Amino acid sequence: MNSLKSVFYTATLLVILSGCNREDKLYINTCLGVMAAENLGKSLTHEHILVDFIGADSTGYHRWYRDEVVTRVFPYLEEIRKHGYLTLFECTPAYLGRDPFLCRELSKMTGLNIITNTGYYGAMNNKFLPGHVFSETADQIAERWIEEFKTGIDGSGVKPGFIKIAIERDSIVSVLHEKIVRAASRTHLATGMTIASHTGPSPGAYRQAEILKEEGVSPEAFIWVHALEGPVRDNINLAKQGMWISYDNMNDSPKVLQLFLEHLQAMKKADVLNKVLLSHDAGWYSPGQEDGGTFRSFTSIEKILLPALREQGFTKEEIYQLMIKNPEQAFGIRVRPMN
Repeated sequence: MNSLKSVFYTATLLVILSGCNREDKLYINTCLGVMAAENLGKSLTHEHILVDFIGADSTGYHRWYRDEVVTRVFPYLEEIRKHGYLTLFECTPAYLGRDPFLCRELSKMTGLNIITNTGYYGAMNNKFLPGHVFSETADQIAERWIEEFKTGIDGSGVKPGFIKIAIERDSIVSVLHEKIVRAASRTHLATGMTIASHTGPSPGAYRQAEILKEEGVSPEAFIWVHALEGPVRDNINLAKQGMWISYDNMNDSPKVLQLFLEHLQAMKKADVLNKVLLSHDAGWYSPGQEDGGTFRSFTSIEKILLPALREQGFTKEEIYQLMIKNPEQAFGIRVRPMN
């Protein structure tokens, strides 16, 4: 733990000296380097370019040809660029198809800010966890993620902009997944990166909030991914504690649209719209399937949700808050300890 403390104190000092703890000085790591968080612009905070479901023991860059992926994915990224989006957060974790080289190439081609991650995905019966996770301590796992933040991923020079983890939806948080959450908490304290956790129902969100507090991390540093699976009262409660609430499964279904609208109206009424993130959890190129399989576009928010919100009386300022200001504040890198 001494090395982790050393990194934490150094990172904290750098944040203080640089002024990055000030709201107007937040920054983020993109696939093309560091940029001011205030320049993120209109953002989609939970999307995927490529996902490989074969498992941690078999996946790797050998599973896809980047040129083919670029050809398939480029038009979908160009489409959102034309709608004024500047940033896409690529949420595919290591051992599940994360490819910083691919993200960098697409970022150069499209002009989009693409932000990748560090962390491990524990859901789906641990199929996507590398073997060392089962034997290593939380500190040892955190050291791996901190090293990626310091030096880049797989020799690419691309540094992660946030931490992506996952727990099982049907558990309160297993011992193994608790270790991953603690590793993420310690990585946050050492780097300032935000933790985005694939969670789903409320019990896992509440338990992770407890673990964060035990580790000295504010809920402000945590995103409840797939929060639409929890009752809106729990979304409101944890948002008031500082947690970011991610509604990230938007698609073309009228039923899904209605659910989004009901939750967003409730969050607005509770005065916590400033803690909500919106996205599709869409994409993605699937290695092993012909032409990468079915690819779902990233446009349902723009074409369906935002017009519906305007019809329901959401103001320009509120939509700006949801699409621009909230991503900046949620992901801007800075350490957020418990007070």
